Amino acid sequence: MARGAVGDAESALAGAHLVVRERLRHPRLSAVPIETRGVLAYRARDSGALVLSSSTQSPYALRDVVAAALGLPVEDVRVVVPDVGGGFGPKGPIYPEEILVAAAAHRLGRPVKWVESRHENLASMGHDREQTHDARIGFARDGTIVAVDATFLADVGAYPLQGDGLTANTVNHLPGPYRVPHYRNAGTSVVTTKALNAAYRAAGRPEAVFVMERLMDIGARRLGLDPAEIRRRNFVRPAEMPYRPGLTYKDGVPVTYDPGDFPAAFERALALLPYDEWRRRQKARAAGTRRIGVGLACYAQGTGLGPYEGATVRVDPSGKVYVYIGVTAQGQGHATTLAQIAAAELGAAWDDVHVAAGDTALFPFGMGTGGSRVAANSGPAVAQTAREVRARAARVAAELLECAPEDVRIEHSRVHVVGMPDRTVSLGRVAHAAVKSKALRATGEPGLHACTYFYPDTVTWAFGTQAAAVEVDVETCEIRLLAYAIVHDPGRAINPTIVEGQLQGGAAQGIGAGLMEEVVYDGAGQLLTGSLMDYAIPKADQLPSLAVALDEHPSTINPLGIKGVGESGAIPGAAAIANAVEDAVADLGVIIREVPVTPARLFALLAR
Repeated sequence: MARGAVGDAESALAGAHLVVRERLRHPRLSAVPIETRGVLAYRARDSGALVLSSSTQSPYALRDVVAAALGLPVEDVRVVVPDVGGGFGPKGPIYPEEILVAAAAHRLGRPVKWVESRHENLASMGHDREQTHDARIGFARDGTIVAVDATFLADVGAYPLQGDGLTANTVNHLPGPYRVPHYRNAGTSVVTTKALNAAYRAAGRPEAVFVMERLMDIGARRLGLDPAEIRRRNFVRPAEMPYRPGLTYKDGVPVTYDPGDFPAAFERALALLPYDEWRRRQKARAAGTRRIGVGLACYAQGTGLGPYEGATVRVDPSGKVYVYIGVTAQGQGHATTLAQIAAAELGAAWDDVHVAAGDTALFPFGMGTGGSRVAANSGPAVAQTAREVRARAARVAAELLECAPEDVRIEHSRVHVVGMPDRTVSLGRVAHAAVKSKALRATGEPGLHACTYFYPDTVTWAFGTQAAAVEVDVETCEIRLLAYAIVHDPGRAINPTIVEGQLQGGAAQGIGAGLMEEVVYDGAGQLLTGSLMDYAIPKADQLPSLAVALDEHPSTINPLGIKGVGESGAIPGAAAIANAVEDAVADLGVIIREVPVTPARLFALLAR
């Protein structure tokens, strides 16, 4: 069980002008990566090491588990992760198949490969999100929040590998970007006969946002307020930063929101949609059968969980720069982003930087990919390591150019004396000289290379808003998404194009949760969604253009000011969709209490 409490919620609710009480349910979801799980194990001829090529997000954890299971030294096990088509969290745990394939290859002395089918993937790769909440929210007469009181059950399947981590996420994220002076919540994990639970993209946060944002819309309607206005009245203000909601994160550190301007970012999202224009269209169609609804959803997101990530940076005498890291990539663009950081800090040309990851033989330790943590942890590690290498290069170059180290400048892989651009050598030449140079005697080792680790004090906190306009046909119950806007605060966006792509991809998953995605079991515990014929995912023709704007407020937790973004896009989608659909048909007495809002589910609500 995970708990959180601030103030006296019960007494505060007793004095509230309006109390909204609802039971709300978020469905069970599957990540559905492009590539299913797979692993190949074999003995390396040269070293005799047991090599596993696996589509895992946690190569170092897999290495350690396999070594322990087979009674081998960790150094005798090597895990290699090739480019993987999607991970989304459920490829983070260690699965029995990975250990069994390794054991078979170890015992037989022959290569062994296993790749799961799509049916096996849907049935056995970790699911997430299934939670049922009983929640109350109290409002003052002017619409400000007085208190929130909630309990919820989380179905964690047969093997609760995450412990209370996901329920703790939900407890900590439910207040979101709003001032909630009195708050009480308790989440209980329930073991069932379903597939194991896993931390699927944004784990625990979409459920929290769905509950809070549904309560906000229902409250606004009963108070006669516009949904945008009730949020404006409750946002944490920039002057209140760093804001402390009174909770403790799962790393044991009190929650403290990073600098940000929630109201300003919210207004940007309204303009991006655009909100007022869709409200005008809604009024024009109010008497028709094809109605328009507008939905909003906001979130505050803890990102970049530690405890650490590291990096090795080495300049080759050829002039190439090699960056080795302990995290894997599943399409997030890590190589591009981290190469940009290394190039900027070292002074190398971006084309000269090569980032290598996903190989336990190349780098000693890593905590894995997940939790929107790579740029916020590996980024600062790459930056500080590259700066150290730059300082070493300046010592050696000073010897070559006959100047002081502080007068050395390194730009675009060329090294010169400040104010004298004609006195220049290549970075590769400096790396070649560094092998024998006495200039590095004080450092204790030759060469232009270094390895350092970055340990964040706690998580960063990002903010975002998504807004949706939908068309609802009250005769056929067809729901069509007309427009969608995304605003997110990534702290400092190293590569805005990659950040925007991450947000759009995440939003597609959130929209899927709102309109169509759900893992269904029958009463006997038999899985009914066994293929992509049964488990619907959004298609290109079902999504409009996903407009994105970034609202950058650098974090104070890491020196680069980065806040996480990998999971952010997936957080508010289901809530925004549910709010938009209800907005279209609220005058018919419909209240959306669960997602996905399928045509069949909407038909039942309208008939009722």
